[in-house]
Amino acid sequence: MAPVRLRHPNGVSSIEVSFEPEFTVQDLQQEIYATTQILPSRQILKAGYPPRSLTLVPELPIQSLGLQRGDQIFVSEAAEAASPARVQSIPQTQSIPAQPIPASASVPAQRSAPTQRSAPGPTPRSPPAQSSGPDSVEVDGGFLVHRVVPDDNSCLFSSAALVFEQSISKAPQMRKVVADGIRNNPETYTEGILGMPPPQYITTISKPTTWGGAIELAILATHYSAEIASIDVETGRIDHFTPGEYGSASTGMRAIFIYSGIHYDAASLAPMVDAPSEWHQTLFPIQSPDDSSDPILIAAKKLADILRSKKAFTNTATFDLKCEQCGQGLKGEKGARAHAEQTGHVRFGEY
Repeated sequence: MAPVRLRHPNGVSSIEVSFEPEFTVQDLQQEIYATTQILPSRQILKAGYPPRSLTLVPELPIQSLGLQRGDQIFVSEAAEAASPARVQSIPQTQSIPAQPIPASASVPAQRSAPTQRSAPGPTPRSPPAQSSGPDSVEVDGGFLVHRVVPDDNSCLFSSAALVFEQSISKAPQMRKVVADGIRNNPETYTEGILGMPPPQYITTISKPTTWGGAIELAILATHYSAEIASIDVETGRIDHFTPGEYGSASTGMRAIFIYSGIHYDAASLAPMVDAPSEWHQTLFPIQSPDDSSDPILIAAKKLADILRSKKAFTNTATFDLKCEQCGQGLKGEKGARAHAEQTGHVRFGEY
Protein backbone atom coordinates (compact mmCIF):
# COMPACT_ATOMS: atom_id res chain seq x y z
CA MET A 1 0.00 0.00 0.00
CA ALA A 2 1.15 3.54 -0.73
CA PRO A 3 -0.19 6.92 0.34
CA VAL A 4 -1.93 9.12 -2.22
CA ARG A 5 -2.76 12.72 -1.42
CA LEU A 6 -6.26 14.04 -2.19
CA ARG A 7 -7.26 17.64 -2.69
CA HIS A 8 -11.04 17.86 -2.45
CA PRO A 9 -13.72 20.48 -1.64
CA ASN A 10 -13.38 19.85 2.10
CA GLY A 11 -9.60 20.10 2.27
CA VAL A 12 -6.58 17.82 1.89
CA SER A 13 -6.46 14.15 2.92
CA SER A 14 -4.34 11.06 2.38
CA ILE A 15 -5.58 7.59 1.45
CA GLU A 16 -3.77 4.27 1.11
CA VAL A 17 -3.92 2.55 -2.28
CA SER A 18 -2.26 -0.44 -3.87
CA PHE A 19 -0.58 -0.31 -7.27
CA GLU A 20 -0.97 -4.07 -7.72
CA PRO A 21 -3.12 -5.24 -10.70
CA GLU A 22 -5.92 -6.50 -8.45
CA PHE A 23 -6.53 -2.98 -7.09
CA THR A 24 -9.04 -1.43 -9.47
CA VAL A 25 -10.27 2.04 -10.32
CA GLN A 26 -13.48 1.13 -8.48
CA ASP A 27 -11.44 0.36 -5.35
CA LEU A 28 -9.82 3.79 -5.63
CA GLN A 29 -13.21 5.46 -6.05
CA GLN A 30 -14.53 3.71 -2.97
CA GLU A 31 -11.55 4.90 -0.93
CA ILE A 32 -12.18 8.44 -2.17
CA TYR A 33 -15.88 8.13 -1.32
CA ALA A 34 -15.04 7.01 2.23
CA THR A 35 -12.88 10.12 2.70
CA THR A 36 -14.83 12.79 0.80
CA GLN A 37 -18.43 11.45 0.76
CA ILE A 38 -18.50 12.23 -2.98
CA LEU A 39 -20.33 9.38 -4.70
CA PRO A 40 -18.26 7.41 -7.24
CA SER A 41 -20.81 8.26 -9.93
CA ARG A 42 -20.11 11.98 -9.37
CA GLN A 43 -16.37 11.95 -8.86
CA ILE A 44 -14.25 13.95 -11.28
CA LEU A 45 -10.57 13.17 -10.82
CA LYS A 46 -7.51 14.98 -12.14
CA ALA A 47 -3.80 14.39 -11.61
CA GLY A 48 -0.41 15.60 -12.83
CA TYR A 49 0.78 19.07 -13.80
CA PRO A 50 -0.95 20.67 -15.43
CA PRO A 51 -3.80 18.57 -14.03
CA ARG A 52 -5.28 16.15 -16.59
CA SER A 53 -8.67 14.50 -16.35
CA LEU A 54 -8.64 10.81 -15.49
CA THR A 55 -10.89 8.44 -17.45
CA LEU A 56 -12.67 6.23 -14.94
CA VAL A 57 -13.36 2.66 -16.07
CA PRO A 58 -14.15 0.91 -12.76
CA GLU A 59 -13.17 -2.64 -13.80
CA LEU A 60 -9.68 -1.72 -15.00
CA PRO A 61 -6.65 -1.75 -12.68
CA ILE A 62 -5.52 1.47 -11.10
CA GLN A 63 -2.59 1.55 -13.55
CA SER A 64 -5.10 2.56 -16.25
CA LEU A 65 -5.10 6.03 -14.70
CA GLY A 66 -1.36 6.50 -15.22
CA LEU A 67 -0.83 7.41 -11.57
CA GLN A 68 2.57 7.21 -9.92
CA ARG A 69 3.43 6.68 -6.28
CA GLY A 70 3.28 9.99 -4.46
CA ASP A 71 0.96 11.62 -7.01
CA GLN A 72 -1.70 14.04 -5.89
CA ILE A 73 -5.31 13.63 -7.05
CA PHE A 74 -7.64 16.59 -7.41
CA VAL A 75 -11.21 15.55 -6.59
CA SER A 76 -14.31 17.54 -7.54
CA GLU A 77 -17.99 16.67 -7.71
CA ALA A 78 -19.96 16.64 -10.93
CA ALA A 79 -23.25 18.48 -11.03
CA GLU A 80 -26.32 16.23 -10.95
CA ALA A 81 -27.09 17.03 -14.57
CA ALA A 82 -23.55 16.39 -15.80
CA SER A 83 -23.18 15.20 -19.37
CA PRO A 84 -23.57 11.42 -19.69
CA ALA A 85 -20.69 11.39 -22.18
CA ARG A 86 -18.24 11.19 -19.29
CA VAL A 87 -17.69 7.70 -17.91
CA GLN A 88 -18.39 7.95 -14.19
CA SER A 89 -19.22 4.30 -13.67
CA ILE A 90 -19.72 1.57 -16.26
CA PRO A 91 -22.07 -1.40 -15.95
CA GLN A 92 -20.54 -4.84 -16.26
CA THR A 93 -23.10 -6.52 -18.49
CA GLN A 94 -24.06 -5.55 -21.99
CA SER A 95 -27.55 -4.39 -21.17
CA ILE A 96 -27.92 -4.24 -17.40
CA PRO A 97 -25.25 -3.31 -14.86
CA ALA A 98 -24.27 -6.31 -12.77
CA GLN A 99 -21.22 -8.17 -11.62
CA PRO A 100 -19.20 -9.76 -14.47
CA ILE A 101 -21.00 -12.63 -16.23
CA PRO A 102 -19.17 -14.84 -18.71
CA ALA A 103 -20.32 -14.34 -22.28
CA SER A 104 -21.31 -17.99 -22.48
CA ALA A 105 -23.49 -17.82 -19.38
CA SER A 106 -27.16 -17.03 -19.63
CA VAL A 107 -28.77 -14.68 -17.14
CA PRO A 108 -31.47 -16.44 -15.11
CA ALA A 109 -35.12 -15.59 -15.78
CA GLN A 110 -34.47 -13.08 -18.54
CA ARG A 111 -36.28 -13.10 -21.87
CA SER A 112 -36.35 -10.64 -24.72
CA ALA A 113 -39.44 -8.57 -25.33
CA PRO A 114 -41.39 -9.44 -28.48
CA THR A 115 -41.42 -7.12 -31.45
CA GLN A 116 -43.72 -4.21 -30.71
CA ARG A 117 -46.95 -3.94 -32.70
CA SER A 118 -49.76 -1.43 -32.67
CA ALA A 119 -51.66 -2.06 -29.45
CA PRO A 120 -55.41 -2.58 -29.23
CA GLY A 121 -57.48 -0.52 -26.84
CA PRO A 122 -56.74 2.95 -25.49
CA THR A 123 -53.27 4.28 -26.21
CA PRO A 124 -51.56 6.04 -23.30
CA ARG A 125 -50.97 9.73 -23.86
CA SER A 126 -48.67 12.21 -22.20
CA PRO A 127 -50.23 14.84 -19.94
CA PRO A 128 -49.85 18.52 -20.83
CA ALA A 129 -46.32 19.84 -20.66
CA GLN A 130 -45.17 20.30 -17.07
CA SER A 131 -42.86 23.02 -15.88
CA SER A 132 -41.61 20.84 -13.06
CA GLY A 133 -42.18 17.51 -11.41
CA PRO A 134 -41.63 13.95 -12.62
CA ASP A 135 -42.37 12.74 -16.13
CA SER A 136 -45.60 10.79 -16.45
CA VAL A 137 -48.00 9.15 -18.90
CA GLU A 138 -51.77 9.06 -18.53
CA VAL A 139 -53.26 5.55 -18.41
CA ASP A 140 -56.42 3.95 -17.03
CA GLY A 141 -57.66 7.14 -15.41
CA GLY A 142 -54.36 7.77 -13.60
CA PHE A 143 -50.75 8.55 -14.35
CA LEU A 144 -47.78 6.23 -14.58
CA VAL A 145 -45.11 8.33 -12.87
CA HIS A 146 -41.32 8.20 -13.15
CA ARG A 147 -40.16 7.69 -9.55
CA VAL A 148 -36.58 8.99 -9.40
CA VAL A 149 -34.35 7.49 -6.71
CA PRO A 150 -30.95 8.79 -5.53
CA ASP A 151 -27.89 8.32 -7.75
CA ASP A 152 -25.86 6.64 -5.02
CA ASN A 153 -24.82 3.24 -6.42
CA SER A 154 -27.82 1.64 -4.66
CA CYS A 155 -30.38 2.79 -7.22
CA LEU A 156 -31.53 -0.73 -8.11
CA PHE A 157 -31.99 -1.60 -4.45
CA SER A 158 -33.69 1.73 -3.72
CA SER A 159 -36.11 1.14 -6.61
CA ALA A 160 -36.84 -2.37 -5.33
CA ALA A 161 -37.41 -1.07 -1.81
CA LEU A 162 -39.76 1.61 -3.12
CA VAL A 163 -41.72 -0.92 -5.19
CA PHE A 164 -41.86 -3.87 -2.81
CA GLU A 165 -41.56 -2.23 0.62
CA GLN A 166 -42.86 1.29 -0.12
CA SER A 167 -39.74 2.92 1.32
CA ILE A 168 -36.29 3.44 -0.22
CA SER A 169 -34.90 3.44 3.32
CA LYS A 170 -35.13 -0.35 3.10
CA ALA A 171 -32.59 -0.56 0.26
CA PRO A 172 -30.02 -2.30 2.55
CA GLN A 173 -32.67 -4.97 3.20
CA MET A 174 -32.82 -5.61 -0.56
CA ARG A 175 -29.08 -6.31 -0.59
CA LYS A 176 -29.61 -8.85 2.19
CA VAL A 177 -32.36 -10.53 0.14
CA VAL A 178 -29.89 -10.88 -2.74
CA ALA A 179 -27.09 -12.20 -0.51
CA ASP A 180 -29.44 -14.79 1.02
CA GLY A 181 -30.72 -15.77 -2.43
CA ILE A 182 -27.20 -16.57 -3.62
CA ARG A 183 -26.27 -18.31 -0.39
CA ASN A 184 -29.40 -20.50 -0.42
CA ASN A 185 -29.19 -21.46 -4.13
CA PRO A 186 -25.60 -22.61 -4.74
CA GLU A 187 -26.61 -24.81 -7.70
CA THR A 188 -28.07 -21.81 -9.54
CA TYR A 189 -25.64 -19.06 -8.53
CA THR A 190 -22.32 -20.70 -9.26
CA GLU A 191 -18.95 -19.07 -9.82
CA GLY A 192 -19.57 -19.40 -13.57
CA ILE A 193 -22.76 -17.34 -13.36
CA LEU A 194 -21.48 -14.82 -10.81
CA GLY A 195 -18.03 -14.32 -12.33
CA MET A 196 -16.39 -14.83 -8.93
CA PRO A 197 -16.68 -17.26 -6.00
CA PRO A 198 -20.13 -16.93 -4.37
CA PRO A 199 -18.76 -15.86 -0.93
CA GLN A 200 -16.79 -13.07 -2.62
CA TYR A 201 -19.84 -11.99 -4.63
CA ILE A 202 -21.95 -11.89 -1.45
CA THR A 203 -19.36 -9.70 0.26
CA THR A 204 -19.15 -7.40 -2.76
CA ILE A 205 -22.89 -6.97 -3.32
CA SER A 206 -23.40 -6.28 0.39
CA LYS A 207 -21.31 -3.11 0.11
CA PRO A 208 -23.38 0.08 -0.33
CA THR A 209 -21.15 1.26 -3.18
CA THR A 210 -21.64 -1.83 -5.38
CA TRP A 211 -24.08 -1.72 -8.30
CA GLY A 212 -26.70 -4.37 -8.88
CA GLY A 213 -28.03 -5.70 -12.16
CA ALA A 214 -29.54 -8.74 -13.86
CA ILE A 215 -28.62 -11.26 -11.17
CA GLU A 216 -30.08 -9.07 -8.46
CA LEU A 217 -33.30 -8.45 -10.42
CA ALA A 218 -33.81 -12.21 -10.88
CA ILE A 219 -33.32 -12.90 -7.18
CA LEU A 220 -35.65 -10.07 -6.10
CA ALA A 221 -38.35 -11.27 -8.52
CA THR A 222 -38.12 -14.75 -7.00
CA HIS A 223 -38.16 -13.48 -3.42
CA TYR A 224 -41.26 -11.33 -3.94
CA SER A 225 -42.95 -13.80 -6.32
CA ALA A 226 -43.53 -10.99 -8.80
CA GLU A 227 -42.20 -10.25 -12.25
CA ILE A 228 -39.85 -7.30 -12.72
CA ALA A 229 -40.04 -5.63 -16.13
CA SER A 230 -36.95 -3.50 -16.77
CA ILE A 231 -37.39 -0.95 -19.58
CA ASP A 232 -34.28 0.32 -21.34
CA VAL A 233 -34.61 4.03 -22.06
CA GLU A 234 -32.26 4.07 -25.05
CA THR A 235 -33.79 1.15 -26.96
CA GLY A 236 -37.27 0.71 -25.48
CA ARG A 237 -36.45 -2.97 -24.94
CA ILE A 238 -38.21 -4.72 -22.04
CA ASP A 239 -36.31 -7.38 -20.07
CA HIS A 240 -38.51 -9.65 -17.96
CA PHE A 241 -37.35 -11.29 -14.72
CA THR A 242 -39.84 -13.89 -13.56
CA PRO A 243 -40.01 -15.98 -10.38
CA GLY A 244 -41.58 -19.16 -11.76
CA GLU A 245 -38.39 -20.87 -12.96
CA TYR A 246 -36.90 -20.96 -9.46
CA GLY A 247 -39.62 -22.71 -7.53
CA SER A 248 -41.46 -19.57 -6.44
CA ALA A 249 -45.08 -19.38 -7.56
CA SER A 250 -45.86 -16.07 -9.22
CA THR A 251 -48.53 -13.82 -7.72
CA GLY A 252 -49.37 -12.62 -11.21
CA MET A 253 -48.11 -9.14 -10.36
CA ARG A 254 -45.47 -7.04 -12.09
CA ALA A 255 -43.13 -4.20 -11.04
CA ILE A 256 -41.78 -1.61 -13.49
CA PHE A 257 -38.15 -0.51 -13.41
CA ILE A 258 -36.66 2.12 -15.75
CA TYR A 259 -33.02 1.66 -16.80
CA SER A 260 -30.97 4.53 -18.26
CA GLY A 261 -27.73 2.68 -18.95
CA ILE A 262 -26.10 3.54 -15.62
CA HIS A 263 -29.10 4.05 -13.34
CA TYR A 264 -32.35 2.38 -12.27
CA ASP A 265 -35.57 4.16 -11.28
CA ALA A 266 -39.07 2.84 -10.64
CA ALA A 267 -42.50 3.65 -12.05
CA SER A 268 -45.79 3.70 -10.16
CA LEU A 269 -49.43 4.55 -10.85
CA ALA A 270 -51.06 7.50 -9.11
CA PRO A 271 -54.39 9.33 -9.47
CA MET A 272 -52.47 12.60 -9.93
CA VAL A 273 -48.88 13.27 -10.93
CA ASP A 274 -48.17 15.03 -7.64
CA ALA A 275 -50.10 12.59 -5.43
CA PRO A 276 -48.44 11.67 -2.12
CA SER A 277 -46.38 8.49 -2.20
CA GLU A 278 -48.89 6.51 -0.14
CA TRP A 279 -51.42 6.90 -2.96
CA HIS A 280 -49.13 5.22 -5.52
CA GLN A 281 -49.67 1.68 -6.79
CA THR A 282 -46.32 -0.03 -7.34
CA LEU A 283 -47.36 -3.56 -8.42
CA PHE A 284 -49.66 -4.26 -11.35
CA PRO A 285 -51.63 -7.33 -12.47
CA ILE A 286 -50.12 -8.89 -15.59
CA GLN A 287 -53.01 -8.32 -17.99
CA SER A 288 -51.48 -9.92 -21.08
CA PRO A 289 -48.52 -12.16 -21.92
CA ASP A 290 -47.95 -9.90 -24.93
CA ASP A 291 -46.07 -6.71 -24.05
CA SER A 292 -47.84 -4.79 -26.80
CA SER A 293 -51.26 -5.58 -25.30
CA ASP A 294 -50.63 -4.76 -21.65
CA PRO A 295 -51.71 -1.15 -20.92
CA ILE A 296 -49.23 -0.60 -18.10
CA LEU A 297 -46.29 -1.81 -20.22
CA ILE A 298 -47.50 0.33 -23.12
CA ALA A 299 -47.51 3.31 -20.78
CA ALA A 300 -44.07 2.38 -19.46
CA LYS A 301 -42.66 2.30 -22.98
CA LYS A 302 -44.23 5.69 -23.62
CA LEU A 303 -42.53 6.97 -20.47
CA ALA A 304 -39.22 5.62 -21.78
CA ASP A 305 -39.90 7.46 -25.06
CA ILE A 306 -40.25 10.74 -23.14
CA LEU A 307 -36.96 10.15 -21.32
CA ARG A 308 -35.22 9.14 -24.56
CA SER A 309 -36.35 12.41 -26.18
CA LYS A 310 -34.58 14.20 -23.34
CA LYS A 311 -31.39 12.14 -23.90
CA ALA A 312 -31.79 10.76 -20.39
CA PHE A 313 -29.63 7.70 -21.02
CA THR A 314 -25.98 6.71 -21.35
CA ASN A 315 -24.62 4.27 -23.93
CA THR A 316 -21.41 2.96 -22.38
CA ALA A 317 -21.07 0.24 -25.04
CA THR A 318 -20.38 2.81 -27.78
CA PHE A 319 -18.27 5.25 -25.79
CA ASP A 320 -15.08 6.22 -27.71
CA LEU A 321 -11.76 5.62 -25.96
CA LYS A 322 -8.10 5.70 -27.01
CA CYS A 323 -5.20 3.66 -25.66
CA GLU A 324 -2.71 6.21 -24.38
CA GLN A 325 0.13 3.69 -24.71
CA CYS A 326 -0.24 2.74 -28.38
CA GLY A 327 -2.82 5.21 -29.69
CA GLN A 328 -5.35 2.61 -30.84
CA GLY A 329 -8.95 3.73 -30.95
CA LEU A 330 -11.38 1.60 -28.94
CA LYS A 331 -15.12 1.32 -28.63
CA GLY A 332 -16.65 1.19 -25.19
CA GLU A 333 -15.82 -0.65 -21.99
CA LYS A 334 -15.79 -4.02 -23.77
CA GLY A 335 -13.18 -2.83 -26.26
CA ALA A 336 -11.00 -1.39 -23.52
CA ARG A 337 -11.11 -4.60 -21.52
CA ALA A 338 -10.28 -6.78 -24.56
CA HIS A 339 -7.38 -4.51 -25.54
CA ALA A 340 -6.00 -4.63 -22.01
CA GLU A 341 -6.14 -8.43 -22.00
CA GLN A 342 -4.41 -8.69 -25.40
CA THR A 343 -1.67 -6.11 -24.93
CA GLY A 344 -1.29 -5.50 -21.22
CA HIS A 345 -1.96 -1.81 -21.86
CA VAL A 346 -4.01 -0.23 -19.10
CA ARG A 347 -4.00 3.52 -19.78
CA PHE A 348 -7.02 4.82 -21.68
CA GLY A 349 -8.33 8.30 -22.41
CA GLU A 350 -11.40 9.88 -23.99
CA TYR A 351 -11.45 11.08 -27.58
